[in-house]
Amino acid sequence: MEVKLITHGVFFILLAAAARAQVNPEICRYPLGMTGGQIQDEDISASSQWSESTAARFGRLDFDNGDGDGAWCPDIMSEPAGLKEYLQVDLRSLHFITLVGTQGRHADGMGNEFAQRYMIKYSRDGKNWVGWHDRKGRQVIEGNRNAYDVVLKDLEPPIIARFVRFMPVTDHSMIVCMRVELYGCEWLDGLMSYSIPDGHQMIYRGLDVYFNDSVYDGASAERLTKGLGQLTDGTWGLDDFLHSHIYSMWPGYDYVGWSNKSFTKGYVEIIFDFDRVRNFTSMKVHCNNLFSRGVRIFKQATCYFRSGSEWETDPVTFRPTADRVSQIARFVTVPLGDHTATAIKCRFHFGDLWMLFSEVAFQSGSAVYNTSLTPRKHGHPTNTLPGDDPTHKVDDSNTRILIGCLVAIIAILLTIIVIILWRQVWQKMLEKASRRMLDDELTARLAVQTQAFSFHHSSLSTDDSSTSNSTYERIFPLCADYQEPSRLIRKLPEFAQTTENSGAGTLTGGSDSAPHYAEADIISLQESSDSTSHSITAVNMNLFAGTDSSMKEFPRHKLTFKEKLGEGQFGEVHLCEAEGMQDFLGEDLSIEGNNESPLLVAVKTLREDANKNARNDFLKEIRIMSRLRDPNIVRLLAVCVDTDPLCMITEYMENGDLNQFLCSLRLKQNTDQAETEQEEKDGESMDSYSKLIRMAVQIASGMKYLSSLNFVHRDLATRNCLVGKNYTIKIADFGMSRNLYRGDYYRIQGRAVLPIRWMSWESILLGKFTMASDVWAFGVTLWEILTLCKEQPYSQLSDEQVIENTGEFFRDQGKQVYLPKPPCCPERVYTDLMLSCWRRNAKERPSFQDIHIQLMESLA
Repeated sequence: MEVKLITHGVFFILLAAAARAQVNPEICRYPLGMTGGQIQDEDISASSQWSESTAARFGRLDFDNGDGDGAWCPDIMSEPAGLKEYLQVDLRSLHFITLVGTQGRHADGMGNEFAQRYMIKYSRDGKNWVGWHDRKGRQVIEGNRNAYDVVLKDLEPPIIARFVRFMPVTDHSMIVCMRVELYGCEWLDGLMSYSIPDGHQMIYRGLDVYFNDSVYDGASAERLTKGLGQLTDGTWGLDDFLHSHIYSMWPGYDYVGWSNKSFTKGYVEIIFDFDRVRNFTSMKVHCNNLFSRGVRIFKQATCYFRSGSEWETDPVTFRPTADRVSQIARFVTVPLGDHTATAIKCRFHFGDLWMLFSEVAFQSGSAVYNTSLTPRKHGHPTNTLPGDDPTHKVDDSNTRILIGCLVAIIAILLTIIVIILWRQVWQKMLEKASRRMLDDELTARLAVQTQAFSFHHSSLSTDDSSTSNSTYERIFPLCADYQEPSRLIRKLPEFAQTTENSGAGTLTGGSDSAPHYAEADIISLQESSDSTSHSITAVNMNLFAGTDSSMKEFPRHKLTFKEKLGEGQFGEVHLCEAEGMQDFLGEDLSIEGNNESPLLVAVKTLREDANKNARNDFLKEIRIMSRLRDPNIVRLLAVCVDTDPLCMITEYMENGDLNQFLCSLRLKQNTDQAETEQEEKDGESMDSYSKLIRMAVQIASGMKYLSSLNFVHRDLATRNCLVGKNYTIKIADFGMSRNLYRGDYYRIQGRAVLPIRWMSWESILLGKFTMASDVWAFGVTLWEILTLCKEQPYSQLSDEQVIENTGEFFRDQGKQVYLPKPPCCPERVYTDLMLSCWRRNAKERPSFQDIHIQLMESLA
């Protein structure tokens, strides 16, 4: 067992090291030293200065020289005609820069100078300067609106530079002042430029697909020279080259690609130039491999090396293993044999009609990308270029390699020791953990929030908000327009009120409190005016007074437990056979089935050691479910509450949940390819789509019924829908209790588990659940249905990236990522229905009444 643990530990360490060998723009966002002082005064220069107190060295973000007057201000007013004034920062070495920040000069209220707009120029050698522009060609960056706030702007695409200039832009003559900061990390590749043939255009099924290097910052002719671009922007292409990581870009944007029809020699030649002589160990090339569309990874790479004026005659040749099974885009590692060079010329031979690259990275010596920034040492020479730095010497010995191996071995051993100790401690903690921990686990359930517990929940929310500062850890610097979820309520006008008066329930906590996830305050069905007379203080049948009198006590001994489905907040959920259930039920609750055979039911049980609050919540769930009467809602059939454990008995459909049903349908179709082809030839694929839409119509009908009662489900997904005969669909609520779907839920700060991939942005950031958030979840559920549950929503994103994406919905700058259109989904259904469910403004999303009508019309 210990050997396996050691092996796994070594594997994951090596895997993590390989992953860090690529620059990641989402992590490479560290301040480079204007604020912290790592950048020296002599490395900050300017075209001019207004006075000694506004010299270039004072142009540091959040800097205060004692009078509140510190900032860089040029000695003449900025003119709209030309860009003559600039503030320049020398980073001493190449850096990968992803973010910039600016601020004005306020002088403790006496000054009010700031740059409303500005441009950026950068250089890698101090001679050749390039003007930055975004992916759509825009050069001007929107700056500050006052002299106090810091404004952070993403550089999309990022830049690789040593020298950076900030140049104010004005519409009329005016005085401007600036304080700046740069964010990124050191560019350890040392790659100064690459030269490649210009990318080609593909015509795919009448669609124009462009594989040009659109962000290349060098010269463009027949070849692109003396620049860097998409091959070094840190963005890896998707498996399907028609789609892009970048919102609203053209098909093929993430890749640079060529067709072998234009190359008589059968290869593409790329030349890479570096800042100094380096000892190269490997090159990693991210390639597309969608061979069903004529794209494959290269079949051979031949690399030549140059340290002086001539290319070496002894190249390195590498042939990757051909993959004819998986069409996943991937990195291919080309070993470079520890050759020393200042330039590398690689010839990539075509493996098919097309060859597409999205990223190239090099490892030289011990140079790998770090996730932390090494501070510069004071006193470093200021007038040397990277190639002239006397500290950059080539070490021809193997000393560095040996030291690196020893350090790696020591790190592995220490990691193994930590893993073993952590494992032992964790096992002891698990053994001692009581069932009390399960009381605090948040599960999405159908429940009601009544006046009897409103004070209790509000007090808990207040306590939580006083100790919780953030529901997740953010990996980018905080800025003025993106704040902690607890502060967003104050920023957004539509969420300024602490109480939602739409008839869908209330949100606990004041406007300053953090989202209250700990107690699962579910927005619920409004109680009748006489509900205050019902006080549930113990387990008794007073619960079933009035409208609930029809709910009967089922004989416990007639339940035969068949299978444990899972475990949730209250207790366990079992699949059972109920003997004589058909005779037990009245006419209004009668369901299809053989009266002589036991009926398959789902039984939720409450743990016997549950506290008083859990027992009351369990009984409230019984109460509200007993009122639901709709053909597309799972019904509560009976209860067992006379003795412990308390039980509620609900329908269970014979075909199980919709998620597994669709998965099995997909697998069954794939087992017989000839049968599938025959069905498509006979025109049955459209019938299949119609069946899927009819399933969605039933879910929309059930949700329309719940919305008519002002009832919010909070966990709508295919895993929470059951399938009966003739594709009958009914909405349930116990998907979270199943271990099969534990991966669909995300734990926030160890307190709450939430289905974030199905939740709207306001539910994640604000803890706000409404009918509109259920509409958002329905859009994701429809996407699941039309993809036959082939993959999890946002499967290409980690849980943290999904949460980051909700922040993009809040900022609403067009960077949010949507689920792609399923292959069998008509364009109209995707654009008019799915995307409308995911609109940022909750008021603009359709109602379930509208959704139901629209789906019915799509079947016509």
